[in-house]
Amino acid sequence: MQEVDQDPFLTLDLGDLPDDLSEYLNDDCLRTLDVDVLFGDPWLNSGTGGNSDSDSPMPLEPPGQGSQQKKHKLPDKAKGRRKKDPQPPQSTEENTSSSPKKRKKPVETEGLSITPPRIVHLHPSIQFITIPDNPQYQLIQTVRLSPPVITLPLPNTAATPTYILVPATSPPSKCQVPPLSPVDGAVAPIQMSSSPPGSLSDTASKAMSPPCALPQSPSNEVSTCKEPPLPQSPTVLDIPQVVKDYIQEAKAHMSKTCQDMEAGLSLTSHYVEVQLSQREIFRSGKNTNKFLEKELIIMGDTDRQKCLLVRNQIFEGSHEGKPKRYILLLGHAGMGKTTLIKKLCLDWAEDCIPQFDFVFLLDGKALALTEPTFSLQTLLLNLSSSAPACIDPEEVYAQILAAPKRVLIIFDGFDELRTYEILLQTQEKDLTTSLQRDSKAQTYTVRQLYSAILQRVLLPGCTLLLSTRPRGTASQLLRRTDSLLEVCGFTPTDLEAYLSQYFTDPDLRESALDSLKNCSYLRLLCWNPGLCRLVCLVLEQFKGSAALPRTLTGLCLQVWRLKVENDSRSTHSQAEDQTQISVESVDEQQAQISSSSQLTRCPKNTRSRAQASTRTPNQRRRRRKIKEEDETNGGVMKSVGGEAGRIEESEFLSELCSLAWEGVKANSSNLPTGRTISAKLKAFGHRTELFSSYHLRTKQAVSSGERDGGGGGAATEEVGGGEMGERKGNGGRTDIADAGDDHILFWANPFLQSYLAGVHLSLSRTVSDRSFLQTLPFLSGPKGRRRPQREEFELTQRFAVGLLFHSMTELQRLHSYTETAFRDMVVSKQALVTKHLEGLSHGDLSPAQVLEACHYVYEASSTHEDASRHSRSLQLVAHLAANLPEDLTFHGVPLNPSDVFAVQNILERGGTAGRRFCLDLEDSGIQISGLRALVGLDNIKTYRACIADAITLWEQLEQSGEEGLLQGAVSKFKIHPLKATQVCHVEHLAKLVNMHIHKRLSDSSSQSDSILAEGVPAVKELHKLEFELGPEDGPLALPKLWELLPGLQNLQHLDLENSKIGDTGAEKLAHALVPLCFLEILNLSQNCIGDQGVKKLAATLRVLPKLHCLSLYSNVISDEGAESLAAVLPHVASLTDLDVKYNKLTDVGAQSLGVSLRSCKRMKTLRMWNQCIPYGVFERLQRQDNRILWH
Repeated sequence: MQEVDQDPFLTLDLGDLPDDLSEYLNDDCLRTLDVDVLFGDPWLNSGTGGNSDSDSPMPLEPPGQGSQQKKHKLPDKAKGRRKKDPQPPQSTEENTSSSPKKRKKPVETEGLSITPPRIVHLHPSIQFITIPDNPQYQLIQTVRLSPPVITLPLPNTAATPTYILVPATSPPSKCQVPPLSPVDGAVAPIQMSSSPPGSLSDTASKAMSPPCALPQSPSNEVSTCKEPPLPQSPTVLDIPQVVKDYIQEAKAHMSKTCQDMEAGLSLTSHYVEVQLSQREIFRSGKNTNKFLEKELIIMGDTDRQKCLLVRNQIFEGSHEGKPKRYILLLGHAGMGKTTLIKKLCLDWAEDCIPQFDFVFLLDGKALALTEPTFSLQTLLLNLSSSAPACIDPEEVYAQILAAPKRVLIIFDGFDELRTYEILLQTQEKDLTTSLQRDSKAQTYTVRQLYSAILQRVLLPGCTLLLSTRPRGTASQLLRRTDSLLEVCGFTPTDLEAYLSQYFTDPDLRESALDSLKNCSYLRLLCWNPGLCRLVCLVLEQFKGSAALPRTLTGLCLQVWRLKVENDSRSTHSQAEDQTQISVESVDEQQAQISSSSQLTRCPKNTRSRAQASTRTPNQRRRRRKIKEEDETNGGVMKSVGGEAGRIEESEFLSELCSLAWEGVKANSSNLPTGRTISAKLKAFGHRTELFSSYHLRTKQAVSSGERDGGGGGAATEEVGGGEMGERKGNGGRTDIADAGDDHILFWANPFLQSYLAGVHLSLSRTVSDRSFLQTLPFLSGPKGRRRPQREEFELTQRFAVGLLFHSMTELQRLHSYTETAFRDMVVSKQALVTKHLEGLSHGDLSPAQVLEACHYVYEASSTHEDASRHSRSLQLVAHLAANLPEDLTFHGVPLNPSDVFAVQNILERGGTAGRRFCLDLEDSGIQISGLRALVGLDNIKTYRACIADAITLWEQLEQSGEEGLLQGAVSKFKIHPLKATQVCHVEHLAKLVNMHIHKRLSDSSSQSDSILAEGVPAVKELHKLEFELGPEDGPLALPKLWELLPGLQNLQHLDLENSKIGDTGAEKLAHALVPLCFLEILNLSQNCIGDQGVKKLAATLRVLPKLHCLSLYSNVISDEGAESLAAVLPHVASLTDLDVKYNKLTDVGAQSLGVSLRSCKRMKTLRMWNQCIPYGVFERLQRQDNRILWH
């Protein structure tokens, strides 16, 4: 059980107990009480203040004038809710000695003398809990509860309830006590774990929890979900039976609606577990308009592997024990965010996420509903795609409001961070007040309700999971989120698992694996799960690797062709089936006529034989006649049909491409609502899985039981809120509803949308050369604030360039022009692209733009057949390779495997031209395999990368025995200058320095002894180290820094500004600086260093022969520390600049430094102004020595 803050008002919820029990505690009642048992329990005998000294049972006394039993009253609202509950039937008696017995009739108890009327005096810490006397409920004996159970027969009641006496406020239990199993295999009801805080002890709550919801413990059985330990669920209010039924219906509904991944694939059989990376942001607080991609800390591959999470860890609390209530799930297009969310919903439906009673899935596409006709209740119970039809929405909604911490709300379908940022803008005060006062009023828009939930105006205690892409501003989100998660791509192991599940035929699976091994680019594209699905579609069709595409443009072209061909075959097959049915129908009619005429002439005993002999020749003649007609007209019909099909396909393609480009320009995956789309095109888009539709259920959904007057059960006509307009009761198949006013059409695949938009730009006559030129990348223009484009826009540009240089024969089906006109148009646009890319000044491009240029050129130069490459595409490659800067940096740009392949392709071409490059791959998150591919190139002089990744690469090369590559990887690695911005950077540097000192990669390594005989070259060449962790993280890394500094013997510049060193740290720094005989610049500004620290540092200054610049700006040095510096300054012959501004020096310390300055002939500047020095004194010191400066 999770420990949650208990609401003090909840402890007053005692069920339906009367306000005064004294009138009911008569002889019959008290005869059922066993005093020795009831009051022998230490819980009931504990004194106030936690004392439990009294061992004697509490006596039964007659009521006096001053004796009064303490009463607890229900809040009015709680009473109103409980009166709606149906009266439960009586429970059966449990015949075990270990469990308390419940009796329907009072039984005489020997040895108990009672003088009525009597009253039981209970300690104020004891409360009653009512348990319905229902055969479906049993009391489970637990370890800590001795039997404090009594049965009170209340007059005028239909059933005899049972009451449990428990402490009013139980301390949070840290240990998990497994309950004893009920007799006869009885199991407590699944929802009995929901109990009022304070009214049921933690142990009792655990005893009534369902077995599947128990967290896994070392001594307990493994969970049925086969997952790591599940999070503990908090104690909540009792859930009415109608709400329990709704929760079970919601889980059943979600199990059906969340199963499908794509057509033919299900989560149960094809889901591959993806890992999640915990992301962090720079907490600088300087920029309020933060771009998330720039604020996210990019970890190296080695560090990323150490902090990976799995699915069931998403909702786990932080290390400080704080629950995660605001979770942001990041992932680029196609990375599987929606699939992961569906899997989470499926987990909840299978009781693997027990901390939530309700899960609601809200889609960003519902923002298209602008009418103010919604309330929070209708939003959750009608518009959520996970919500089934509800019999009693009022009761369910009341439970949601009563226990918001048991509610999970998932926002999906938001492709932009900008949408969240708009929703997080402050709402009008009147609207906020109205929402808080009456959230059930159906007067709000979906946007207002979404905004209120995200801003915690509504359901402030619920858990929010938001999915989006990591691009755009996120200042509002960053202030609210508790956890930033990013979906990681497929690893090679994940890829093999996906292929094994996709290809059930072993031969086809082996063929697919072999094909991918021979096509490196396609294999690297499979890092993205969405692209992996497209690759599998192509591999399923092509058996050999010769015909496989080698670019992203070629891949999407093949997928489009396959979709069109499959749709054509399916349509043709359906037409043939209809023809066959009509032929068989005619045959059957003819046979019936013949047999009836024959039967009138034949005797009764010969009818069967005559019928058979008559029917067979008629069928043959009819079929022969139809066959002859088909042979006569088949060629013509086939030609006409094929021509009509090509014309229709061309028309569809033209309109689809135009729609795709409009969506890309608008930064939206939704199809434009103001444009008329033909029904044929909609049907074609759905058949080919280009389109999906989101069903906007705007009407109140009722259950079939409520509609028909029967029992419960979800309605089959509208279950809405989901993709493809899902409908129940169709044998597991999802029908596509007509996308009308209550549906939103959207592109199902972002890559195919971008591809069709690229077709429109490059191959459409409606796009003039001027318009096409304006869409090309890297256009220079006024530098202003521009809305960041989605990934689809960059993909569209890449596709447009790739299509223009693609094989002409493969583009024939993408246009309806004459061959000459088409060729002239393509040649014209090729010239525009070539001129534009060759005119770029690559030195002025940002690292991200250089990466995109590499992609454009690769798409243009790599086709299926080398012979078909155009001369202009080869010209583009040569020009880019010749004009890339020698110092090629991708610092801060995330590099996925396909990015690395495109860069490697250009660098290899540059190597043939004799170019050599220095690569900067720091903060790029490049995988170890990609780092190896780039470092192994012969024309790479030096490279920078994450230190931990470089060390991991060296260890892998040593283990594989590749001594040549290891030699190059070690010798090319550089870290100068090094700026440490994270604690892990200092830890990695410490490991590298240790290798340098011991001259080996690890204690067990031997092959690297000769390679590291002179140490690690990168450490020897490190001359500048900037420690920029700030006052919060700086002290965490300082101990490692003191250890590694003596190994940096060639260090010349050490910057430790604003690291909160203090006097203790200054003393340790003084010892660490002794071996740094080449140190020239030491910056210790803003470090809280006082007089004691300066004394230690002053002694070390004598042994630093090359130190010429020392900054102690803005510390806490007073006159005593100034005198220590003044004493040592004449002995530091190399020192030329000293800065002690804004310390606590007075005129005494200033004069001491001024006197010492006269003996320092090489000193150039002394800055020591602060407010503690009188102006006149400082002015006089300046007149005496002009080297003393104000600033």
